[in-house]
Order: sequence, then C-alpha cells, then structure tokens
Amino acid sequence: MILSPLPPGIGPFHPAVLIATGLGSGRLPGWPGTWGSLAALPLAWLLQGWLGPVGLAGAALLAFLVGCWASGVYVAAGPDSDPDPSPVVIDEVSGQWLTLVVAPREIAWYALGFALFRLFDILKPWPISWLERRVPGALGIMIDDVAAAAFAMAILVLAVNWV
Repeated sequence: MILSPLPPGIGPFHPAVLIATGLGSGRLPGWPGTWGSLAALPLAWLLQGWLGPVGLAGAALLAFLVGCWASGVYVAAGPDSDPDPSPVVIDEVSGQWLTLVVAPREIAWYALGFALFRLFDILKPWPISWLERRVPGALGIMIDDVAAAAFAMAILVLAVNWV
C-alpha cells in the first residue's frame, strides 16, 4: 500500500499533518474522504457514549476549529496550488461527527449517517457546491462538509422519527 505524499518540509508526525489527515487515514489510497469518514465512526461512537450527543457536537465543533488551523498549515506547506488537497480529511471527520449527533447510538443508524454524509459530501448539491467554490482557504475546506452534514442530519432526523 502506497500512502499519498506529504507536502515538502513537513513530516508525517507534525501535529497539523496528523490532524489534517485524520491521523493518516486521508493518506490511504483510493478514497481519502471515505477513509476519513470511516475513521471518524469509532471515535464518534466512543464520544457519544461518554459525553452524549452534546459532547459529540462539541467535539465536532472542536474538530472544525482545529481543522481550520491544520488544513491551513497543510495547504501552505504544499507544493502546488490545490486549495483542497485530497489527503486533508479533518473536514470529513468534523462533518461525520456532526451528522451523527442526531443518530441513535446503534450500528444501523451510524451506517445510515455515514452513507448520507458521504452522499451529500460527494454530490454537493446547492448550496454545498456554492460554498465549496466561494469560500476560500481553510474555512472553505471545512465549511462545505458542515453543509453536507446539515443535509445528512435533516434526513437522518426524519428517518429516526419515522421509524
């Protein structure tokens, strides 16, 4: 397995790299956003179990804020002008955690939350696509995943209340 390369001058154990890449999950080959979202699931399970939905929401906010810093450092160290490098998946972690705030702590609901978040993160319907194009820098990397989470949360709430 070959990991994606790092920006020059910044090592794999730099705090910004560890955070931005979701502890390296974003450097796995194939689908970095999916790997980052998958890596977020067991942590969400633990956080929601220990701290409840409010604690998971707080963790999502903290991941968002720290993610703005880490992704900014990662992009600034990069050799090219890619405004949203694929190994940066802290945005998926934050968005996945936010989505799961409304999910019952059961595997089936977590699976549905995962699928819905990935669907909206990949398809990027308006206004997610607008945010991705219009908001620059590290905030732009992070904000479209918050919007994808909002869409996923809305459907998840409907599903939880319908069943």
